[in-house]
Amino acid sequence: MTIAWLGVGSNIGDRLGYLQAGAAALGQLAETAVLAKSSIYETEPVGGVEQGPFLNGVIKIETSLSPEQLLEAVQQIEKANGRERFIHWGPRTLDIDILAYGQQIVEKSYLRIPHPYLQERAFVLVPWAEIDSSWQIPGQGMVGTLLEELPILDLAGVTKTVSIW
Repeated sequence: MTIAWLGVGSNIGDRLGYLQAGAAALGQLAETAVLAKSSIYETEPVGGVEQGPFLNGVIKIETSLSPEQLLEAVQQIEKANGRERFIHWGPRTLDIDILAYGQQIVEKSYLRIPHPYLQERAFVLVPWAEIDSSWQIPGQGMVGTLLEELPILDLAGVTKTVSIW
């Protein structure tokens, strides 16, 4: 079994409902258990596409699925919750990103672990640090240290909205 970290987000429709459905579906995956969920934070979108604010959180799981199997599973969960991939970094009902998979580094055309942008994103680091600020991200450092290195303005757009979901 391997500890994996997943970032979840939604900015269309019943945002909290989609996050709850995604977390429940993760708990139903074979050989996978949800160990912890951060609070939910409302955040401004990144990437330059005009769209509404996101709800974001981080989920810690334990799984014996391979990184590739986990990617396939989370993409199926996204699709089952109405995710459509039309615009890169565009609006979405449910987004599930694999942030880290144990201490593995995966470099494939369709999958990069650790997630290539996580060290820049307060909407990932704030909820992750809430669960485990001492987690060592391969090649990047500890979650808490990365969070401390973010500009204060990046943190201003991250507001806790829901503690238990």
